[in-house]
Amino acid sequence: MVSSYAKYSILLPTYNERRNLPVLVWLLHRTFTQNNLDWEVVIVDDASPDGTLQVAQQLQKLYTSQRIVLKPRTGKLGLGTAYVHGLQYATGNFVIIMDADFSHHPKFIADMVRTQKSADYDIVTGTRYAGNGGVFGWDLKRKLISRGANLFADTALRPGVSDLTGSFRLYKKEVLQKVIAATESKGYSFQMELAVRAKKMGYRIAEVPISFVDRLYGESKLGQEEIAEYLKGVLKLCFI
Repeated sequence: MVSSYAKYSILLPTYNERRNLPVLVWLLHRTFTQNNLDWEVVIVDDASPDGTLQVAQQLQKLYTSQRIVLKPRTGKLGLGTAYVHGLQYATGNFVIIMDADFSHHPKFIADMVRTQKSADYDIVTGTRYAGNGGVFGWDLKRKLISRGANLFADTALRPGVSDLTGSFRLYKKEVLQKVIAATESKGYSFQMELAVRAKKMGYRIAEVPISFVDRLYGESKLGQEEIAEYLKGVLKLCFI
């Protein structure tokens, strides 16, 4: 019998997010409180030079160590390994992964939770490319790169997910543990590989339309190296 108890652990990798973090944590607190859900945020900071960790420490004092769990690392070691690291300390039976730069608004979490509960889905992923989902704040070039990346992956891999590069997802914790253990990518193609492997492992994935908004503060971390890595990742996944 499935337990009705649910606790949600948000894995939040950070690098130079000191201006975004306080408001994001406040919005998470409000979202979970309004929906009467148990929660924690596991912040994995990669030695941000802008003082993100110091801000996180102040937030921990404000919200308590039960809600704000700090697991910093000594350097910038990559997104994939940040999730692996943070997952070790997550105490919830559900895990939410999202960006710390306000690209993902916490208001969509309630929809993701409701969707997961509606049919006991293993994964619920936010999508920019289905229903009333969308992208705001990007120039035409960035939109074309993102849409093209997803179309290329969809054609090559047939994953049954409309937004493979999206990084706003809710997982059953045991599902994420199994999928992440099989995942080899560490950078930009990490999210794509998680979704593709999850499908191949037989897990059920639902989608929730989201509005993706370009970061409020700081600079995008996407460059030519990340794009090249993504394309190589797609080709590699064709043979798994």
